[in-house]
Amino acid sequence: MKHKPVEGFSKMSKQGKIEWLVNEYLNASEKAVQTLTQYWNEDTELQRLHDEFSENTLSNFYMPLGFAPNFLIDGELLCLPMAIEESSVVAAASKSAKFWLDKGGFKTKILSKIKLGHVHFMFEGDAEKLNHFYLETVLAKLYKDTAQITKNMQSRGGGILNIKLVDKTSEIQNYYQIHAEFDTVDSMGANFINSCLEQFAQTLKREVENSDEFTNDEKDSLQIVMCILSNYTPDCLVRAEVGCPIEMLADKDVSAEEFVEKFARAVRIAEVEPYRATTHNKGIMNGVDAVVIATGNDFRAVEACAHAFASKDGRYTSLTHCEVKDGEFRFWLDLPISVGTVGGLTSLHPLVKIALEILGNPNSDRLMEITAVAGLAQNFAAIRSLVTTGIQKGHMKMHLLNILNQLEATDEEKEYFVTYFKDKTVSHHSVISEFCRIRGINSVEELKKK
Repeated sequence: MKHKPVEGFSKMSKQGKIEWLVNEYLNASEKAVQTLTQYWNEDTELQRLHDEFSENTLSNFYMPLGFAPNFLIDGELLCLPMAIEESSVVAAASKSAKFWLDKGGFKTKILSKIKLGHVHFMFEGDAEKLNHFYLETVLAKLYKDTAQITKNMQSRGGGILNIKLVDKTSEIQNYYQIHAEFDTVDSMGANFINSCLEQFAQTLKREVENSDEFTNDEKDSLQIVMCILSNYTPDCLVRAEVGCPIEMLADKDVSAEEFVEKFARAVRIAEVEPYRATTHNKGIMNGVDAVVIATGNDFRAVEACAHAFASKDGRYTSLTHCEVKDGEFRFWLDLPISVGTVGGLTSLHPLVKIALEILGNPNSDRLMEITAVAGLAQNFAAIRSLVTTGIQKGHMKMHLLNILNQLEATDEEKEYFVTYFKDKTVSHHSVISEFCRIRGINSVEELKKK
């Protein structure tokens, strides 16, 4: 079927948008309409709130919100909210939390907290003259002209930390930056940073145009390309770590010494092998993203920053590291992450409010620490499984219910399968085979026909 473009979609009513979408793409299916509308909140004010979070909202896309208890973080016992659809993530995090509970728990530290933004611009004049003019005339006015923007942020202890002119002409002809560093305290700070940057651009343009130091050609050559914060914040960095004497790491399946040797070797492989590092870091982000989403923060920015940081030395590598020294095991994560606890969804989404309350209404520093712990815990659980029982044993048992739900199994059948696979390896094929056997059918296709 060939589809036609639509005019004025954003101006249609919600019902009108649904009718167009269903008629154009879903063969006028009443079931599709029912599916879209069954996820609406009965509370109309709550639904209106959700509708206004984004554009052209027609339904709500639910994700499971789970909780991982027993996290001892810097001596404080916490229960971590985790919004994620992937099987075994919350279970693995909880298992790690329990494992480290009697071994001192997790320790954290904010290493630095600088956020960045840039005014990207082109200038065809003399670089030395521009730099001298920037230092002598422009720099002070950048602070002065943003005083009203930064006033409230400064009252909370934040603001602009540093502004410098960067010559990038060796990379792109005539390309320069105003590179600015910010402390946005407990907010993620995107709007604040971008507002400051746009004012920087106006100030720079005005001062150059009004100066007698530049020729008309030089003035005309100054072109602002864009003003935008960077989601790469290598100096907004938190460390989470665990450690204990080696002998405390004994497992029923392996000795403490063997476990530590295998674990450290697995981490080392992730440090040198990008193919493994990618999956290794994905596991870290399973934990990180789940907390970031549950607390109303931007997981895309967090993901982009983490992976850029993993590549900062020219080769993609592990975000976690392991050390075995003088009989002590140490495992840590250095995570660049920018999150907020004020502004955005943090004060609007009802479940985000609950999640933050459960965490003790943390400031942004504390949320950075908690989020990094979630990533470290997830990574520890994954590596521990990989070097002992294997990852599939635990993962596929969690995936069992997903398979059974796809088959529309009854509650009694689900109970049967949980018992049946207690001492067996779960695979999609084995579940299907046993399901067909107890239903007395030859294939799932036969079930669908019925």
